[in-house]
Amino acid sequence: MSAVWKYFKVCEENDAVANCQICKVGISRGGKDKASFNTTNLIRHLKNKHPAEHAEFMQTIKPKTSHQLTVVEAFKRKEKLPHDSEKSRKLTQKIAEMIAMSDQPLSLVDDPGFRMLMEYMEPRYEMPSRRHMTEKALPALQKKIIDKLIVLLKDVPDVAFTTDIWSSSVCPMSLLSLTAQWINSSFVLCRATLHAHEFRGSHTAERIQQEIEKMLNNWGIEKKRVHVILRDNAANMKRAMLDMGVQSLGCVAHTLQLVVHEGLLSQRSVTDTLANARKIVGHFKHSPLAYSRLEDIQVDLNTGVKRLQQDVQFLHQVSPPGACQRPPHRGGSKEDGGEEGHHQQRARGSRASEQVPTS
Repeated sequence: MSAVWKYFKVCEENDAVANCQICKVGISRGGKDKASFNTTNLIRHLKNKHPAEHAEFMQTIKPKTSHQLTVVEAFKRKEKLPHDSEKSRKLTQKIAEMIAMSDQPLSLVDDPGFRMLMEYMEPRYEMPSRRHMTEKALPALQKKIIDKLIVLLKDVPDVAFTTDIWSSSVCPMSLLSLTAQWINSSFVLCRATLHAHEFRGSHTAERIQQEIEKMLNNWGIEKKRVHVILRDNAANMKRAMLDMGVQSLGCVAHTLQLVVHEGLLSQRSVTDTLANARKIVGHFKHSPLAYSRLEDIQVDLNTGVKRLQQDVQFLHQVSPPGACQRPPHRGGSKEDGGEEGHHQQRARGSRASEQVPTS
């Protein structure tokens, strides 16, 4: 909207006329319909009748000036941004945050498609190397998050924790995790994973106790602030919590999973049904011709094409804070069949011939 309307107001009876707020005179807006309205007459009236206000109005108008780039300026626009420039650092930080938040691989920065996207978004930005992301960008992001968490946890009187020993399905190592849950001053439930460290050697109660105490000390959390630690039902976990002198509880979801698992697989009819389902699914999985014929039958019956899912081992996964969360494979404690690999023995189930819609 033009600044001239500071001195005029559209007439309520006739919108083709604008009333001067200074002298109350009606001025034509230059036509009879909205398409032809303009402010030329209003500015002319202001210039002829109210010089002081016109001078004030002219001060608010910034003249449009055209500037042709010099050869040097044109070449500078093509130059890559310095690595230490503010924009370059911001972009690198956002890429690191995306990798961390979306569980993207570090090789993303070498991906041709991602590089093409960044080249289009900001041609002057030079993509950092994978080594730079590993050694500088991600550690800087980690430090930023740690500093923020320390501030958030500093004045929390009671903190609840979950802990578990698990192993990755793609890497032969055991990990000990520690997750914190607390309620802040605004009565909002907060949750953060504090540690997921490699846990080498024997998983005895003494070593578990030492590692968890070390984790708590790293965050400056005294034992008196530990409200409860949620754990699995393994004997070494129970003993470690007892020796630490903190209150602990077994995971309800884990206990329920064990009950359901043992209750189902103790029945011969269930195990026989699963075995037959595995054979059926295995047949279609190993025969493209049979699988194609099965899809044709589903199309003919108008049931929608669904695909058979191979029999897999699974563990319970619980999302709510305070639950004992577990990735797909793990080993470590020693309640249900030895010190190593007890989780695989105690927490397996079968899921055969499950049909899911194709995406």
